[in-house]
Amino acid sequence: MARYAIGDIQGCLPALKGLLAELCFDSDTDELWLVGDLIARGDDSLATLRYLYKRRHAIRMVLGNHDLHLLAHRAGTAPSRPKADLQRILDAPDCDRLCDWLQQQPLLIADPGDDIAMAHAGIPPQWNFREAALRAREVEHALQGERAGKFFASMYGDTPALWRDDLSGKARLRCITNHFTRMRCMTRDCTLDLKFTGARNDIPRGLYPWFELPGSRKRSRSVVFGHWAALGGVFDDTIYIGLDTGCVWGGYLSAVDLDSRELTQYRCR
Repeated sequence: MARYAIGDIQGCLPALKGLLAELCFDSDTDELWLVGDLIARGDDSLATLRYLYKRRHAIRMVLGNHDLHLLAHRAGTAPSRPKADLQRILDAPDCDRLCDWLQQQPLLIADPGDDIAMAHAGIPPQWNFREAALRAREVEHALQGERAGKFFASMYGDTPALWRDDLSGKARLRCITNHFTRMRCMTRDCTLDLKFTGARNDIPRGLYPWFELPGSRKRSRSVVFGHWAALGGVFDDTIYIGLDTGCVWGGYLSAVDLDSRELTQYRCR
């Protein structure tokens, strides 16, 4: 069995099919790890969801910010009107089935005894794996519970930007969600900056990629993440594997064999 991790698909179904063909992926024997943001911006979000749902027995995935945004729209609590790609999903006769599947997915995969962990935006340097797993479960409990609509209604916002153990209620869940699904840069004291989205060479003074802060190097396993397309991927690091290579912007859809660490890329058009 091969395990392949794939970066942000964002509704680019032809690229996904092309990449899986290059990998000779077999859904009966292989496993697909998806870093989230299955949908949005591309032309085929609904078809992408349907394609992956049919192969869900072979898929492990974490939720990205765009996936959560779709679920908030379905709950009727998103702060803006849905764009066309999301509206097509919401209008589809199988919307509930697809979204119910999404809503049961985690924010973090970190199996005991495995040497791989995965989260959409990454794992904050101030959290060890046990802490990260507990905090992910807090959000998953809210997301998958009977009061999920209230979680979605309070999910949006950039504050609090600094994690504290004594955070509670809506602020605590929002802070955890932002770390797992929106994180890119931080200050040295691990305060999130959620404004900057550019390339590493353009990072403003006083900000650092989350995976370059001192605590981030003390990891016992590799961390697979996506979300930050302007990085162009992270493939030369012994700990961190960044898989968002901007497929939806005309870049590549990237896959890494989680056991051999071999990289395969498909040029998006």
